[in-house]
Formats: sequence, structure tokens, C-alpha cells
Amino acid sequence: MAKFYGKVGYGINTEVPVGSGVWKDVIIEHSYSGEILRNSRNLVSASNTLNDNIKMSNEISIVATPFANQNFQSIRYIEYMGTLWKVLNVSVQYPRLILGMGDVYNGKKA
Repeated sequence: MAKFYGKVGYGINTEVPVGSGVWKDVIIEHSYSGEILRNSRNLVSASNTLNDNIKMSNEISIVATPFANQNFQSIRYIEYMGTLWKVLNVSVQYPRLILGMGDVYNGKKA
């Protein structure tokens, strides 16, 4: 299996400013090491676009920290090969988290 080291972005719901009653996702990143379990990609053709979209079907297993175990539901993206990818699903297999990737992530960044 190939090795992995990269950043994982979390969208943590935070009151900004504190006491205001206004909540928004604040993106924070943590670096993790792990293994690439599945390495594959798909080309998705859409009739309303000129170019095909790339969708990764990779699964990456990371060694979870206590923060990752408590906030796995807030994972938004993973950095892989210099690009940010959406995390579509997370499987908890203590002491690891298995992250399933999807499309390119275009949301807020840290």
C-alpha cells in the first residue's frame, strides 16, 4: 500500500463573535499520516459542460488523533496530490478513520 501524508480540513461550527448568537463554520486543518487503500478516478460527463469532471474514488486510511475521533463528522476536505478533494464518507475503524474522496473541493479553506 502507498503511504499518505497530508492535510484534512474540518468545518467547526463556532459562534463569531462569542456571545453574538451568530454561528458559522470555521475551517481548521490538521496534518495526518496514513495509507492509500484504493486509488482510482472517474471522468464524469455532463451535457451542460464543455469538459469532463474528475471524480476521485480513493479511500485513504489515516491514523486518528483524539481530535479526529471527536470531530470526524465535521471533515470537509482532504489534500491529495496538491488538490483539495471533498470527503464524501468517513468510516470509523478505531484507531483509524477511512476517508472516501469525491469531487474537487471548492468551498472555504483554512
